[in-house]
Amino acid sequence: MRILAIDIGTGTQDILLFDSTQEVENCPQLIMPSPTTVVARRIEEATRQGRDVLLTGSLMGGGPSAWAAERHVKAGHVVYATPTAALTFNDDLAEVEKMGARVVSEDEARQERGWTRIEMKDCYVDAIGQALETLGVPFQIDAVAIAALDHGNSPPGYSDRLFRFDHLRRGVQSDGGLYAFSYLPNELPEYLTRLRAIARAVGDAQPSLYVDTGVAAALGSLLDEKVSRRRSHLLVNIGNMHTLAFVLERGKIGAFMEHHTGFLNGEKLTDMLERFARSELPHDEVFKDMGHGVLYADGAVLPARPFVAVTGPKRRMIADSRLRPYFAAPYGDMMLAGCYGAVRAAARKLPQWREEIEAALAR
Repeated sequence: MRILAIDIGTGTQDILLFDSTQEVENCPQLIMPSPTTVVARRIEEATRQGRDVLLTGSLMGGGPSAWAAERHVKAGHVVYATPTAALTFNDDLAEVEKMGARVVSEDEARQERGWTRIEMKDCYVDAIGQALETLGVPFQIDAVAIAALDHGNSPPGYSDRLFRFDHLRRGVQSDGGLYAFSYLPNELPEYLTRLRAIARAVGDAQPSLYVDTGVAAALGSLLDEKVSRRRSHLLVNIGNMHTLAFVLERGKIGAFMEHHTGFLNGEKLTDMLERFARSELPHDEVFKDMGHGVLYADGAVLPARPFVAVTGPKRRMIADSRLRPYFAAPYGDMMLAGCYGAVRAAARKLPQWREEIEAALAR
């Protein structure tokens, strides 16, 4: 069976066409710019041309696209956005207009005013299929597995960082382990608006599931041969925007921490991770430092010497640290850790293919 696995990050979208009949290392794979980076580049080109832009489509990951829109406005041009596209920048459309964008109706968006039209969208399954076909790879898939980070639609006046932390806390307390953060379409909570938008874009032509990107990286790192031989882990994914860490004992989550990578450096992160692994890092310290927070599971006794396995494009931040981290690279490719984690989640959530997927991963 074949799974299209996509890990949608801030800098890149990492793509794996998993085929259970092949050696995993031989499966087609691509590392491409992330959708939000592509949108940002299109906005920047409109800025250079001095043209107003109209953003249509759906809610998607922000970061680069939001920053490009802000720069476009500061350059004296106009950013128009339909309501669904505008949600990319803020769940409150009044706040979107405060940043200088103008929210227009779908009817207005159908008019032609000389603006540059840019579609907001996180997932391009058809475009990936066309690229693979062009390269001689038949695009026949049985399922889609996508990893992305979703802050969730927080209530007015409530911190989106705390709202995501609450989401992670509920997952840990559900006792489902890392798999608690993977969902079939009908299992997606209403508040995970980004993942739900991706699910709508994927459609129902084939089974699909959706995984938190930091969790997908953790699941993937456990497929590294050296990591898999240990039973106590400190798994750290240092992404371009988010750093997420889990302490695991025999697969059970004892603690997690999430921060924003931009507020960290090597020494600071090393110190935080050391204290985190000793149950000595307070939640309030991380939250006040513009992170999400820390949770120690009730009754959990953290392992004294967990094996430190690190993934993520910013992993070199702690390469020479006291932690002596191991850079996990499942099947020889760190950048695809999230894709492999999504495939592993598919084995759990799609039981009709569980044995076939797990046999291929173990081969």
